[in-house]
Amino acid sequence: MQHDLVIKGGTLVTASETFAADIGIRDGKIATLGHDLTGADVIDATGKLVLPGGIEAHCHIEQESGMGLMPADDYRTGSISAAFGGNSCFVPFAAQKPGQSVADTLATYDGRAAPKSVIDYSYHLILTDPNPDVLAELPDAFARGVTSFKVFMTYATRVSDGQFLDILTVARRHGGLTMVHAENHDMLTWMATALAENGYTDPKYHAPARPGLAEEEAINRAISLSKLTNAPLMIVHVSTPKGAALVAEARAEGAYVFGETCPQYLFLTRDDLDRPGKEGAKFICSPPLRDTHTQEVLWRHIAGGTFSVVSSDHAPFRFDESGKFSSGRGVDFRKIANGMPGIEMRLPLLFSEGVVKGRISLNQFVALSATNAARLYGMHPTKGTLAIGADADIAIWDPSETRIAGDMHDAMDYNPFEGTEVTGWPVTVLSRGHRVVDRGELIAQPGDGAFVKRGRSDLSGLSGTRLPETDPARNFGAEVLR
Repeated sequence: MQHDLVIKGGTLVTASETFAADIGIRDGKIATLGHDLTGADVIDATGKLVLPGGIEAHCHIEQESGMGLMPADDYRTGSISAAFGGNSCFVPFAAQKPGQSVADTLATYDGRAAPKSVIDYSYHLILTDPNPDVLAELPDAFARGVTSFKVFMTYATRVSDGQFLDILTVARRHGGLTMVHAENHDMLTWMATALAENGYTDPKYHAPARPGLAEEEAINRAISLSKLTNAPLMIVHVSTPKGAALVAEARAEGAYVFGETCPQYLFLTRDDLDRPGKEGAKFICSPPLRDTHTQEVLWRHIAGGTFSVVSSDHAPFRFDESGKFSSGRGVDFRKIANGMPGIEMRLPLLFSEGVVKGRISLNQFVALSATNAARLYGMHPTKGTLAIGADADIAIWDPSETRIAGDMHDAMDYNPFEGTEVTGWPVTVLSRGHRVVDRGELIAQPGDGAFVKRGRSDLSGLSGTRLPETDPARNFGAEVLR
């Protein structure tokens, strides 16, 4: 049997298995797993690991911020950087502007992504104005394959608890997943105002302005809303031990609750905000960086399965007047652009500190980097695994290559992880059987990426919650959840 491309001699790793085999690819799909395969083109993966291509499921690409700023990366530079970091697919956000329809929002992002992305893509729809007309449009978004939504419990775009419940209900009815940025808005505002009014305005005060307690309260409230509606919920960028414990507790009870954390909470601390001059502004992100104790606890939760994914939350704003200092260099921490880059560093950091140092297995790495995201966001088994019939989205890793992190392929002027020694690096990435990057060279062209029509979230392993008040067998026959 002739193949278009054969990857020979590598060690294949999925979320559950590790084995030696060749991969035969035909028409962009994995056609054969076996030995001594032949093909028109061959990649020698001897001594290398052959993994599903990473799926970056939390990144901000060519999306206006709450301050009205466009990040440094568009779909060209953002997708290129993602690919060099071992990713073959990503799911950035499509942010609705107040008063904007869902259809117009998605059309805007189609125009940004389709001509530029070198890897496959989809969107999470950010809902900032969930009025009845917008909620009525959501089934159409599901029909075209956008099956995840994000809401905020803080910022000007925050939703009320009532609006949150409405969104959860619609998403549950159509098999979608709601994502939430969980911080208590009034607690944050009160703390930031008290600090600034007393003259504490340097970048380092961003950390005390957003106490861990504010995250913990909001996570607890979000999980309660999820339980009331029996709707799936993803808590993004969990940054506190108590927040992680709340996710673990809810999952142990069977609730449809999922958690995510990010490399910045595993590798950086609030001390980085206290660098000389304005250097600390590079490390302003939300939730803020915490401490080394938190890092240790979060790693234990990663190993123990609390977190389904580790994502970058790539939000690239340059260290100049176009980004971090768009409001000027003399402003207080509240007016410095919020976010940092990391899309290219996510997987090498997780591999080096996780697999190489024995915190997680290779199979857990695959689950955290690709398979779980594919399942949660409705792409599995087309993506996120090495199986016959799946897209040939593949990353070939050199597990022994050691690098010192420096410049990346994004449009940024700094790397927050610069100087970190990393062991293990992706050397070749394929998307649907075609080379995207190969041994340091970009092969794909802008526009080669395709939109991924996604389906329902995989909720297997969790039973959900049916409260006495919402169970017709125990609430006198009232059908609350339909």
